[in-house]
Amino acid sequence: MVKVSQPKDLLQILLSVLFISVMIIACLWVVRPFVLGFAWAGTIVLATWPLMLKLQNVLWGKRALAVLVMTLLLLMLFVIPVALLVNSLVDNSGPVIEWATNGNMEPPKFEWLISIPLIGDSLYSGWNTLVDSGGSAIMAKIRPYIGTTTTWFLGQAIHVGSFLMHCGLMLLFSVLLYAKGEALGNGIRHFALRLAGNRGDAAVLLAGQAIRAVALGVVVTALVQSVMGGVGLAIAGIPNATLLTVLMLLCCLVQIGPLLVLIPSIVWLYWTGDNTWGTVLLVWSCVVGTMDNFIRPVLIRMGADLPMILILSGVIGGLIAFGMIGLFIGPVLLAVSYRLISVWMHETPPPQNSPNEVVEILEEHE
Repeated sequence: MVKVSQPKDLLQILLSVLFISVMIIACLWVVRPFVLGFAWAGTIVLATWPLMLKLQNVLWGKRALAVLVMTLLLLMLFVIPVALLVNSLVDNSGPVIEWATNGNMEPPKFEWLISIPLIGDSLYSGWNTLVDSGGSAIMAKIRPYIGTTTTWFLGQAIHVGSFLMHCGLMLLFSVLLYAKGEALGNGIRHFALRLAGNRGDAAVLLAGQAIRAVALGVVVTALVQSVMGGVGLAIAGIPNATLLTVLMLLCCLVQIGPLLVLIPSIVWLYWTGDNTWGTVLLVWSCVVGTMDNFIRPVLIRMGADLPMILILSGVIGGLIAFGMIGLFIGPVLLAVSYRLISVWMHETPPPQNSPNEVVEILEEHE
């Protein structure tokens, strides 16, 4: 008896796909304010999960106590310092923005140029000659560009309320992930297994390794170097040490290193005659500038070395796309995609049957 296949209802299929698409978009729209906070929390929890398990073993096997300790550590060592850095950045950016956007501003005199040995007098006289011959007109022409640039940087830093909201969401989601991490991880692996079989499950594990590699090897190393460098700047009496610490953090995230900020600070100390603190900061800079060579190999245990262009693109693109939080999320997203694509490209394809083998298989089944 030959079974006659029923014709498919095309309209029903289209309406079903449309309904499912609308539901997915609506769900994403609802959870959109929480996506960045959850991604941030997931990155931190994945990186610090082994530490939480060790704390749980020390605290008599109590998960609640371990979660409480981890939350306090995140609050004291991560959220509060970063929030203070952002607030300081906004507070100290006010005079610069006012100077750059003021319609009646005059070119600065730069009287400190005279104190430069050998060439100071020439630089000072040349600058004032330029100002007297039309420096105001020159500044009027470049002022719109300066204003646009500084306004963009202020726009990135002025959303302190939004940043603090994401910090609060990160803490909340971190608590939930620490408490129910195993159940959530098994759920994600089960979904990946249903979606793509064993390859999907392997992709989830690989993504977790990439997230931990970036979070520990890049972000934590940059935070340690910038904080240690900032402590040295503050002790040595460098002005605006907080702002320089923020700049140092950016340099460390893009793998330039902290010396781009520390070396000019050392030169400034020697130039002002403070040789003692200049020498102290020089020795401290040697320690801070080389500590990543010892910290990063310890943190990245799986040897997941990532290309520098990947980290640079992730930091800059993440900063533009998501603001301050993008400094941490951008490299993670690119690292996960890079690792997955790399494994897929190097995966051994299944052997293909030759035409003769295909004919033999067909003859056996006849």
